Amino acid sequence: MTSHIKSIGTKQKALQVNLDRSIYGSFAEIGAGQDVAANFFKAGGASGTIAKTISAYDMAFSDAIYGEEASGKYVCETRLMKMLNREFKLLNVRLTESAAEKRFFAFADTVSALNFQKTNDAHGWIGLRFQLTPNGGFNDVVIHVNMLDNDNILQQQALGVIGVNLLYGCYNYYENPEKLLLSLLDDLNKDRIEIDMIRFEGPDFKEVDNRLMSLYLVKHGYTMAAVFGPDGKVMQPYDALAKKHIVAIRGRFRPVTNIFSDMLKKGLTQFEQEPDVDDDKICVLSELTLKSLENETHKIDEKDFLDRVDILCSLGQTVLISNFHEYFKLVDYLSKFSKLKMALVMGMPNLEYIFEENHYKDVPGGIMSAFGCLFGMKIKLYLYPTVSSTGEIIQLKNFKPEGHLLGLFQYLIDNEKLAEIKNYDEKLMNIRTDQVLEMIQSGTDEWVQFVPKSVSKMIKENSLFGYKAS
Repeated sequence: MTSHIKSIGTKQKALQVNLDRSIYGSFAEIGAGQDVAANFFKAGGASGTIAKTISAYDMAFSDAIYGEEASGKYVCETRLMKMLNREFKLLNVRLTESAAEKRFFAFADTVSALNFQKTNDAHGWIGLRFQLTPNGGFNDVVIHVNMLDNDNILQQQALGVIGVNLLYGCYNYYENPEKLLLSLLDDLNKDRIEIDMIRFEGPDFKEVDNRLMSLYLVKHGYTMAAVFGPDGKVMQPYDALAKKHIVAIRGRFRPVTNIFSDMLKKGLTQFEQEPDVDDDKICVLSELTLKSLENETHKIDEKDFLDRVDILCSLGQTVLISNFHEYFKLVDYLSKFSKLKMALVMGMPNLEYIFEENHYKDVPGGIMSAFGCLFGMKIKLYLYPTVSSTGEIIQLKNFKPEGHLLGLFQYLIDNEKLAEIKNYDEKLMNIRTDQVLEMIQSGTDEWVQFVPKSVSKMIKENSLFGYKAS
């Protein structure tokens, strides 16, 4: 693990970059002043670093320079990439005589800072395209940030700091992407800026797995959750989840078993039949919590994490890594992106967990407050029966919470917040993920019958989860 060593300050970083005569480039900033470029001007020696600064603040000017967006948005990843493409290309076109001794960069950000009425979501896309050697290939580092200060000027100042950190980090920490990531909040704190997406691309980042970088964002508390799609590419959560019917299922997925597949398939089928659900707007989300990724020593095995994600992506899943131990925190998070009806698909043991009051002893308002967050939205829990140690099938109709919580349980039933998954497969109920994992590691092929065929193929071909051939 990379430790967070106290770094030099923002002004010193800007000055060090300015004094390196090989680093030379442009700044293009939209929406929150020119605070990144300003830091380099104020540090001194900026003529050795800055070829040009531009702030195409007016939409007509911005469109004339970078082209119009099909979405009509200006604060979006496609706009940022157009800015980086154009500004970096211009450096190479106009400064051909300098190319042999300069390492060119193009810094860009497109930001919606807090408006005067304080009614908007303050967020932005920030990116750097840069060379590590003159005439060399270029790399990109792109981040999405949510600005949390309740003041426009403070947000601009924070943006200026993170921009300097990005440029300095790319030239000084490129060999250690986790250190680069950690350095982004130097001279800031997590109460001021959230980074919920980061992507590394280019010849000098060939070994970087961006899903691992997403894990680091969550692990180090730079965000509470990160998302990537079935293609394994990291996504900004809003782009993945906005205005969707989200169907979330939480698991350890070590490995994915047949009972998981059956639970998800049948829960999803029932959800699709709800009258207020539009099939075309459903996003199925498999959630891995940090806690579920920890081993016996409370460490996260990064290869094991990627193995699980590879399998989920191969099954067409969008994956969420989160630091939400309690379900109500997950729902509270998802409800920021969509007001459409959502579903949680889970086994009955999870409902038992939800009704255990001791989980909410540190929550102001206790279980009532937590249930308000969990069930207050347009959400429904789809519950797959389980079999007890005595062989009894436990399902919604024979679930018995503590006596003083019976009224609360009945309220959820009466208001159709809980639904039993129908047509469940009783034969699958004895599958235990831990036992399947032991079989995989024991060298027998007995486990193959308990997982989907595509999953067993991946486990064997890639020797996942400590697989031993029989």
